[in-house]
Amino acid sequence: MPAHYKHLFFDLDHTLWDFDKNSEATLRQLYTEYDLASRGITDFDALFRSYNVHNDKLWARYRNGFIKRDELRWKRMWLMLLDFKVADTSLAHELSTAFLEILPSQTLLIPHAKELLEHCKGRYEMHLITNGFETTQRLKLQYSGIARYFTHLITSERSNSMKPYKEIFDFALAAAGAQAEHSIMIGDAVEIDIKGAINAGWHSAYYNPLSLPHTHKPTYEVSHLSQLMDVF
Repeated sequence: MPAHYKHLFFDLDHTLWDFDKNSEATLRQLYTEYDLASRGITDFDALFRSYNVHNDKLWARYRNGFIKRDELRWKRMWLMLLDFKVADTSLAHELSTAFLEILPSQTLLIPHAKELLEHCKGRYEMHLITNGFETTQRLKLQYSGIARYFTHLITSERSNSMKPYKEIFDFALAAAGAQAEHSIMIGDAVEIDIKGAINAGWHSAYYNPLSLPHTHKPTYEVSHLSQLMDVF
């Protein structure tokens, strides 16, 4: 084990918890329950692509302070429906509420996530730093069976900051009683997790399954979580 690491800080969505597959399963359930095909939305795959586009854009606006949480949540549904010429604000709010009720109960993890956590258990203190919302993230951990691995869950709500800003990393160190030189951030978003860790003076491990090009210099870069078992 690298002697200098005592604390491992993981991102949750897309790093351990399979946000894409769990979101798709949730939206597919709503597609059936709300009979969206009868509204002229006959291509579920196109609907899911639309959701992802708007969700990513709105999260970027939220991180930059341009919109509030509630606006992010319902507008991704509203804009998705508008792409299919369904202008129904009431339906968008209903879908948003149902989506947020079902999503955290989904349990699919990124391949080798459980094995990595089991491998590191007892050898490091493990924590989470997530821009997700407190209640939602706690439910995801409980339903997916990985809550027991983590000592602290640091969310943007709790810290009043967000990755990649240095403040949330400083908050995480204080909460965990850790020091930057003994800590490493593990995440999938190079402009959020890795850039944030570098700016905060931490080591970082970039989970990059698609081998996307970038200009940052993480301490480690892997395409499969199993490769981190060789690091830790």
